[in-house]
Amino acid sequence: MDASVMDGRDHRAGAAAGICGPRNPILAARAVMEHSNHVLLIAEGALAFCREKSVVFAEPGYFSTEERRRELRDTLEKRRRDAAMKGTVGAVARDRDGNLAAATSTGGMTGKTPGRVGDSPIIGAGTYADNATCAVSATGHGEFFIRYGAAFEIAARLRYAANRCGRQHMQ
Repeated sequence: MDASVMDGRDHRAGAAAGICGPRNPILAARAVMEHSNHVLLIAEGALAFCREKSVVFAEPGYFSTEERRRELRDTLEKRRRDAAMKGTVGAVARDRDGNLAAATSTGGMTGKTPGRVGDSPIIGAGTYADNATCAVSATGHGEFFIRYGAAFEIAARLRYAANRCGRQHMQ
């Protein structure tokens, strides 16, 4: 599982990738943001950090349902087609003070190559927040979002448009 969170006030961000164990991966990402000097932790290092910070873990059976096992079997049988993206959850929020935040969490692509990390934990690709522009949480083909820095690009275009409009009004 992969997850990330970003605070639009100060661009603080946290992410975890390649993990299985934390019951809510977004809380793993938040722990990274709030309790480390890093933005992204992966695999065993991320899990050790989560245990140290008392992130709640679940038993392995919690993450495996008959529906997901059937989906995996079907995907592997139809390997010639693109694997379906399932289970990505995204949220953006604005608090009463106007501060923005974005968060994205995913179980990943069904039948993905072991070790593959998508856009969800990559700040600027699948998640981005900036009080001056917008908050973005993406879902879709992660490789595309990573290649183009999609979440950041959206914010940059809004920043550019706002600056351009501001100059036009000044003339």
